[in-house]
Amino acid sequence: MPGINAETGDRRTYEVRTFGCQMNVHDSERISGLLEAAGYVPDEAGAPDLVVFNTCAVRENADNKLYGHLGQLAPVKRAREGMQIAVGGCLAQKDQNTIVEKAPWVDVVFGTHNIGSLPTLLERSRHNERAATELLESLEVFPSTLPTKRDSVYSGWVSISVGCNNTCTFCIVPSLRGKERDRRPGDILAEVRALVEDGAIEVTLLGQNVNSYGVEFGDRRAFSKLLRACGEIEGLERIRFTSPHPAAFTDDVIDAMAETPNVMPVLHMPLQSGSDRVLKAMRRSYRSKRFLGILERVREQIPHAAITTDIIVGFPGETEEDFQATLDVVEQARFSSAFTFQYSIRPGTPAGEMEDQIPKAVVQERYERLVALQDRISAEENAAQLGRMVEVMVTADSGRKAEKTHRRSGRTRDQRLVHFSVPEGAEQPRPGDLVTLRITEAAPFHLIADPADGDYSIRRSRAGDAWDRSQLESCGAGEAKPGTTSLGMPSIPRRPSLGLPAAG
Repeated sequence: MPGINAETGDRRTYEVRTFGCQMNVHDSERISGLLEAAGYVPDEAGAPDLVVFNTCAVRENADNKLYGHLGQLAPVKRAREGMQIAVGGCLAQKDQNTIVEKAPWVDVVFGTHNIGSLPTLLERSRHNERAATELLESLEVFPSTLPTKRDSVYSGWVSISVGCNNTCTFCIVPSLRGKERDRRPGDILAEVRALVEDGAIEVTLLGQNVNSYGVEFGDRRAFSKLLRACGEIEGLERIRFTSPHPAAFTDDVIDAMAETPNVMPVLHMPLQSGSDRVLKAMRRSYRSKRFLGILERVREQIPHAAITTDIIVGFPGETEEDFQATLDVVEQARFSSAFTFQYSIRPGTPAGEMEDQIPKAVVQERYERLVALQDRISAEENAAQLGRMVEVMVTADSGRKAEKTHRRSGRTRDQRLVHFSVPEGAEQPRPGDLVTLRITEAAPFHLIADPADGDYSIRRSRAGDAWDRSQLESCGAGEAKPGTTSLGMPSIPRRPSLGLPAAG
């Protein structure tokens, strides 16, 4: 096995470093699962035998960040015989052989379409004593059919599609992830059920454009049907999804969100710009009026929905009037939070070749105005939560000030971050348990709950039980499970009454 040192019989250790979006986080869980299935074990000593970089090509200076990390590892690798370095993900798909030319100490380069080849490529590189590079132009196997090692026992990612059929001028994703490929609904539901059986109570459905799901097999209502089908899975308490595209967002999805109790009242809807002229230059096939209309219809049916967004500042040719239009839409939309980005050229995108690139100083000034506006709105929206009783799913991570405040952390049903204290003498929750408590303070980016005795209750959950089991296993106590769980195609009865195509 690639993860076993043939000379010593020891298991090789690994570390995965992830950059970029939630799709990359999901892919990294698959990479970890593959490696452990091949015999590797997670590094705990700070000296891994293998370091895998799962890269992003969307963020600014992504390549400089990668080569900086690779440069730091070069002397470490020279000093450690047998150590390997692998680079995968979007930047690997884009730069291909350039990575080995710039960093010849890299052993393996693999792309977004062949994650499953990583163990074989590592063994090939070790045997041939030279770099192994393999990048496919189309998907080799759907990533969710690969083994996985989940970061969390109480929640999980489920990919429903990969790739994108849109042609946004600022985005390089379609050229790196390919055209949209949709999983069959039966396979998705099988994976969701497997996660729930393993203890998860929350699932996030992932895709570059989730609401165009079904285009490959010709069902325009496939995504809303999928949401409703997930709603029938016993034990699944929270469902959310990311990201939809406003141009393809239809009322049947809003109906499904409102009528399916375990779909969370949260929606991430990328705006990108509030200027119709800029949206046209971006090739975003909607306009601000349609965007705001979607939000209005969502709030009509789900009054307390928390809506988040993505916005790009300083797109080529953006005028002060265009930027003001963005500020106007943000004011009207009342986003609970926004991911705001300063435009920067991405080589290989149409926008990168456009004239009228905006000076950095202008972009920075506009960016600061937008952030100030959104911070005010976020603070106002969070202030409206004061005094409310909310249900919070406890997470394993606590806030940075947890050592001083002794607060725990969790997420509400609308995905707001809450730092909370447990009243003296009350039962301590486990990660995955659900607590109901009263919000006592609000800040722009989080809520605080220091509840009195009567304003706090706990519901122990299957996810909390799964957390306990995982802690016992990690300590070597109790009966350990296998290191990975294959979440590809469990055998389950088909359910034609859902109106969904069968798995195939």
